[in-house]
Amino acid sequence: MASATLTRQEERNPLNREFSRRSFHRFASLLAAGAALPFYNERALAQLSMLKNMPPDAVKINANENPMGPCPEAAEAIHAVVQKGGRYLYEETFAMASTLAEQEGVKFSWDPAASYIQAFAGSSDPLHRAVLAFCSKDKPFVVGDPGYEAGARAAKYIGAAAVTVPLVKGSAAHDVKALAAAHPSPGVIYVCNPNNPTGTVTSKADIEWLVANKPAGSVVLLDEAYIHLSDSAVRSSYLAAADKDVIVLRTFSKLYGMAGLRAGAAIARPDLLQKMNVYMAGALPVTAMVGANASLKVKNLVAERRATIAAIRTETFEFLDKRNIEFLPSEANMFMMNVKRPGKDFYEQMAKHKVYIGRVWPVWPTWVRVTVGTREEMAKFREACVQCYAA
Repeated sequence: MASATLTRQEERNPLNREFSRRSFHRFASLLAAGAALPFYNERALAQLSMLKNMPPDAVKINANENPMGPCPEAAEAIHAVVQKGGRYLYEETFAMASTLAEQEGVKFSWDPAASYIQAFAGSSDPLHRAVLAFCSKDKPFVVGDPGYEAGARAAKYIGAAAVTVPLVKGSAAHDVKALAAAHPSPGVIYVCNPNNPTGTVTSKADIEWLVANKPAGSVVLLDEAYIHLSDSAVRSSYLAAADKDVIVLRTFSKLYGMAGLRAGAAIARPDLLQKMNVYMAGALPVTAMVGANASLKVKNLVAERRATIAAIRTETFEFLDKRNIEFLPSEANMFMMNVKRPGKDFYEQMAKHKVYIGRVWPVWPTWVRVTVGTREEMAKFREACVQCYAA
């Protein structure tokens, strides 16, 4: 249990003063309300992408998964460690965190109170923990719209408001000035970069402006789940290394193809990570940790996979252009297209052709999200789209 006494340095930080005012009983009551509280909303969102009775030859391009799966080096490491699965093997978690910290230019320590990086089971896990740690009834969650919904759902679940801010018209980037002005005392300002579901990028300059001009006492949560897929988005771990009020999220679910294995990390000042660690639940899956560590060490893996996905995405965009179908240019493994009618209707029509696309966001009811699959899968998508878009 963390000490209730703050150092003078900690007392000067408004984030720590806020934390000190919260009683331990509040944490206890939240945990008592449901041990799976941080993960409840991720399961709810997963149901939106879960397909029942899907035919074996279906095209599943609805959940931003990477059909390439883990790289061979990761698969080999996973297979090798299975027989040791009777052990917790915490050292494998620390090994992955150490490798990632070195690549990101932040400090790793076996002492959590001194480490700028914390391993998690994916990146939705620390997203939820950040909401629990920094949001409350008087400190809402601020998010772009359309955006990834998990954080807003978590905020509402604990009685915090979710304040939505429209994306910039045209570019669909985050409107950082509107985010900063959305509430006088937010707990978390969330920026997914590239954004889910649009795949659009918010510039380094805009992110730096937001960090410098956000309301005092708030945290900027930078979700970089899709950062490896972008040519222009700039990684923000340098802001964490500079002790800014920033938490950077990473995952191995997208480019690295490990969605089902659950590996990720949060990068931030140690005091911010410690507030999130109040909710830690124990050891992480060793298969995920060794697979992630092996993936990080493969030279050119990121560049090669980024190029492969970008080429298939470009082919798809060329098809949409020729058909005069409106879409948003994306730098991720998904994109949004305007089907000019209720998106749910288009989804159901595509499903009749065994092509399962992504969901619809209420703020853009005629737009659907489509994951970039394999070349073969996207060829089937194009065939179905020709029949369904004009229907």
